[in-house]
Amino acid sequence: MTTMLDRATTPTAPDPTARLSLAPRGVRPGRLDGAWWPRSRDLLLELPALAADIDEQWGRITRITVNPAQWPVIPPRIPVAGHTVHAGWFSTEQDEHTIAVFSYAPRRLTLLVVPPETDAVGAARLMAEAASPANTMTASALLAVERGGGAQGPRSRSAFLPSAVAPSGGAGEAGRRADVARSRAASWPVPA
Repeated sequence: MTTMLDRATTPTAPDPTARLSLAPRGVRPGRLDGAWWPRSRDLLLELPALAADIDEQWGRITRITVNPAQWPVIPPRIPVAGHTVHAGWFSTEQDEHTIAVFSYAPRRLTLLVVPPETDAVGAARLMAEAASPANTMTASALLAVERGGGAQGPRSRSAFLPSAVAPSGGAGEAGRRADVARSRAASWPVPA
């Protein structure tokens, strides 16, 4: 998926507050450390507000990594509140719906990036789930469940399976592994 950055529709003034949800301090986070809901796909515009919130809690951000599938422009350096944040990208090594934030502390946070066009109710649900210490899903899996099920009725058990063990129905060794994964998944509890 290619995303285009349209400066005509992108807000020109950054909002001073980041829409951020982090796992509670002192609790071991789940698969993700929380979620960030940017207002656009412009890192130069969005990162300063995120950095301001994270700098206070986790130490000054020194660098970030993103997946280029969701960010049309990834500048190598982004000026943020009197310092520079170095930006990098990984196309296969990093979930396309995450941002990895590194600080001087040294700490690393992996955050779900809620798509800017997501409605407020869906974004709140995604942010709460990503920040939950009980979360075991990847960012892409959380978004797939939200898009597929949302608030409409019960979700199937397979909607909560990580993509690596989702039923494939293939033949041979891959099919056998999928059958084993399905039988194991049948005994997994379904998150509420």
